[in-house]
Amino acid sequence: MNDDTTRDIRIRPGGPSDAPAILDMLDGAVAWMNGRGNTQQWGTTPYSRKPGGAERVRRYTTEQTPYVAELGGTPVGAMVLGSGPSPQMPIAAAGEPERYVRLLVSDRRHAGLGIGAALLSHAAEETRRAGVELLRVDCWAGGGGELVAFYERNGFAPATRFMSGDWPGQVLTRRVG
Repeated sequence: MNDDTTRDIRIRPGGPSDAPAILDMLDGAVAWMNGRGNTQQWGTTPYSRKPGGAERVRRYTTEQTPYVAELGGTPVGAMVLGSGPSPQMPIAAAGEPERYVRLLVSDRRHAGLGIGAALLSHAAEETRRAGVELLRVDCWAGGGGELVAFYERNGFAPATRFMSGDWPGQVLTRRVG
């Protein structure tokens, strides 16, 4: 990874005007995964065409705390922090204050630049700044476990595994206090 490129990534608060760019990144991620033979993680339908997909992104940008990573002023990644997991997921409450990464996506055209890592580092900083010690995330635990390994490389430790229908998931935690 080129440190100069990593330093050029700027993370800013997001908002409703970022929803189209986030949807484009999600659609690109689905196409990229499908191109690699992964149709289980997010399915095969572009996110923007999934029932409720665009509305979910709108809610993320209005009801949660979104952040956008930019490179040269262009959105190249997004993260949404919430105060807990999605109520639609079978994930138990933490039993203490937490911040929860509800969405993390990067533009696949800029893969390998450390965008996801930069956003997760920002999540840890924001969690610490809020006086909260626990940062959690959940992810797809299928395939070869690459996504779980990505979070582990970024300071998270596996906690609870779960199933959402036939979708295997993994909750990971990171202490930031």
